[in-house]
Amino acid sequence: MYKIGLSTTGERINEETIAEYAESGIEYIEISAGKNETDAICFEELKKWVDKYGVKIWSLHLPFCPFDVIDISNEELADFTVGYLSQLIEKASAIGIDKFIIHASGEPIDEDKRKERMSCAKKSLNKLCQVAKENGATICVEDLPRTCLGRSANDILELLDSHPDLKVCFDTNHLLGEDNVEFIKRIGNKIVTMHVSDYDFINERHWLPGEGKNDWQEILKALEEIDYQGIWLYEIDRKCPKTIIRPRRIEFSDFIRNAREVFENKEITIFSTPKENLGYWD
Repeated sequence: MYKIGLSTTGERINEETIAEYAESGIEYIEISAGKNETDAICFEELKKWVDKYGVKIWSLHLPFCPFDVIDISNEELADFTVGYLSQLIEKASAIGIDKFIIHASGEPIDEDKRKERMSCAKKSLNKLCQVAKENGATICVEDLPRTCLGRSANDILELLDSHPDLKVCFDTNHLLGEDNVEFIKRIGNKIVTMHVSDYDFINERHWLPGEGKNDWQEILKALEEIDYQGIWLYEIDRKCPKTIIRPRRIEFSDFIRNAREVFENKEITIFSTPKENLGYWD
């Protein structure tokens, strides 16, 4: 139904990793790493690797932490953050990367501060969209959990007012106060890319689809209704998180099998058990 992609979260970004993606049949990747690792990327070398192994870079997730350094919604950090992210956009777009995923804020955000933080984020997004446009690229703002900006369709719709070219990355495990299907319907064709993972509706978990409570057939139906044209991009660390019990780490082949089972509405293979009594930040 969709091409299968995979985030590099939790992986080393080197030639060996790119080769492993290719050998496993993963065609598309999103480059996603912390600030220090992202800063260390030589984009010209990265381009050589993906060309050599026939892997396509679908997107780059712009760094979003530490929150006391990077935050487009914080007046004290916004100028530095916009300048820093602008440089990354220019470097990455030079090798053909044309979608950049962004978080509209860090957290926590007090309720009485949301209005001013939203105003600052929108100004920052406008500037970054201009930079992206100049480089033939698109900024995609991501829905986020808890107190972050972007925690609801209303938040995302307000953020979209920042610039006519701003698009959305739909994360399937971040919404804690509203339904994923309703979110898709409200945001519509502004959704141009995804982060696919499952959760328990209590907090973000980044579990493999089938390990949580998402209704994947309803999500697929909603995506079809809005004529979603992106890929099915997993954002899941292959190591076992502390919120779930797995006998082994997730292999690349597990993602391909999982996607086919979801797409074909087959029983999903599950080899994990969620831990009990999960707390808010577990």
